[in-house]
Amino acid sequence: MATVALIVAAGRGERAARSRDVPKQYRPLAGWSVLAHSLRALTSNPQIGAIEVVIHPEDRRLYDAATATFSGRLKEPVAGGGSRQESVRLGLEALNPIEPDRVLIHDAARPFLTPDLIRRLLAALDGAPGAIAAAPVADTLKRSTDEGRIAETIDRTNIWRAQTPQAFDFKRIIDAHRSALKAGKTEFTDDAAVAEWAGLAVQLVPNSGPNMKITTAEDFTIAERLLTATPPLLETRTGTGFDVHAFAPGDHVWLCGVKVAHSHRLEGHSDADVGLHALTDAILGAIGHSDIGEHFPPSDPTWRGASSRIFVDDAAARLRALGGRISNVDVTLICETPKVGPLREHMRQAIADILEIDIGRTSVKATTTEGLGLVGRREGIAAMASATVLLPN
Repeated sequence: MATVALIVAAGRGERAARSRDVPKQYRPLAGWSVLAHSLRALTSNPQIGAIEVVIHPEDRRLYDAATATFSGRLKEPVAGGGSRQESVRLGLEALNPIEPDRVLIHDAARPFLTPDLIRRLLAALDGAPGAIAAAPVADTLKRSTDEGRIAETIDRTNIWRAQTPQAFDFKRIIDAHRSALKAGKTEFTDDAAVAEWAGLAVQLVPNSGPNMKITTAEDFTIAERLLTATPPLLETRTGTGFDVHAFAPGDHVWLCGVKVAHSHRLEGHSDADVGLHALTDAILGAIGHSDIGEHFPPSDPTWRGASSRIFVDDAAARLRALGGRISNVDVTLICETPKVGPLREHMRQAIADILEIDIGRTSVKATTTEGLGLVGRREGIAAMASATVLLPN
């Protein structure tokens, strides 16, 4: 295999984080997740034979959601390490068995990858063992004192800002990473620095495109504007969910995220919130991601007694990773008791809070079965839900 690509997506992105948000590489940007923008460029490039993504061990669910469109064209993801350098080395080791000639290493936080840049980087490897995308520094550079005053002006001649992708002869860059690890050199901030330390010549490939790295929350705003000169087309999808739980001895039930005093509880592996379970399946159905039982199997002790908010959170994160958003959700509780009417607005607000949408996009209704069936016999509670979402076409 001549050329492979390695995407580094194991960071946590604290500077770009928002409350209750996912790492920046999985956040939506112009209709796709940040990671998906790079995957679109690489999977459509005939020069790239295989693609490996290095992820944080805790992000597998987010990764699966963000890469569902490309799943058949990606190798199994690799867990990253404590630093970018370690993550790259682990990714290179995972690619080593297929013995590629060249590797293109790219940061997931740079969503502006273009076919032309890929072509020019790989062409540069014909004359050097390494090549990186770079932009000349245009601003005047100042060195400061500890007090924040100018100490000197730095000559910007021949000064460049390093970017990714960075392309290398595969065997030489993996050997360089192995040697750096053996020598205790573990703080290099890019692969060109590892190559330089190992004595490899690295060619600069000028890049005048945006190719910005998303680092702060403000960068998302800038990137969104750059990528949405022509807004993406969105399509409407709808999913439905149904769930039922039997009553068991207890003193309360959970319904749509609200704790309700009652003569019984609902039997279930988690908190048995029948409304949120049906809602989770509705969202998963709208994006084609199977059902709650596959992602949170009752056989897994991790979810014993767990709040069902976790399940809705996961489904919503999968939707966001695909670049989608909620249009509206509707839950119908089917029960004789308890009475839902007095708590309806609390339930709507709970759902709105979990999904981070306006309460006007939520609906909670209740009905009975006129004394028929298990609900009519007061043996349990059932729920139906629908979710309408908007996804990039």
